[in-house]
Amino acid sequence: MTISEITHEVVTFVQRHQGMAPFVVAALAFAESMAVLSFLVPATGILVALGALLSASGIPFWPVVAGAFVGAALGDWVSYVIGYWLKDSIRGYWPFRRFPHFMDRAEAFTRKWGVASVFIGRFSGPLRAFVPLVAGMFRMNRLKFQLANVSSALIWSVLILLPGEVVSRFWNFN
Repeated sequence: MTISEITHEVVTFVQRHQGMAPFVVAALAFAESMAVLSFLVPATGILVALGALLSASGIPFWPVVAGAFVGAALGDWVSYVIGYWLKDSIRGYWPFRRFPHFMDRAEAFTRKWGVASVFIGRFSGPLRAFVPLVAGMFRMNRLKFQLANVSSALIWSVLILLPGEVVSRFWNFN
């Protein structure tokens, strides 16, 4: 199944089951933020498409943003915990052993920017799923990590869905 087919299926599902939209978006945001799942799930394109669907289908915007926020924050938190438990041994597991340059970039970025890397990394596709993992490996202070995680997840959730919502309203698709 191609990415466009997957996107079409998810968008169609949400159109038919609008009450599930916040939960579907939460799962997609979780997958997008989770170290291994981000390789397997084409969540960014689906989330942008769902943003356009919201206004066009009459689905309330803020509950879906809340779903994205919860999913994104949980994905980063789980990645942090995995990094905390596995430390450097994580480099021996797939996909990290296959793509060591992602880990190298995330480590260098986290060393340079510290806690700010968690916030900034949320907005960079390749770093999004790896920085929280590295933050856990580095034993970053949990409270500082969570402050950066939660604040960036909130902003990211609005920014990933808002363009589609705005375009849909501008073109009056509903």
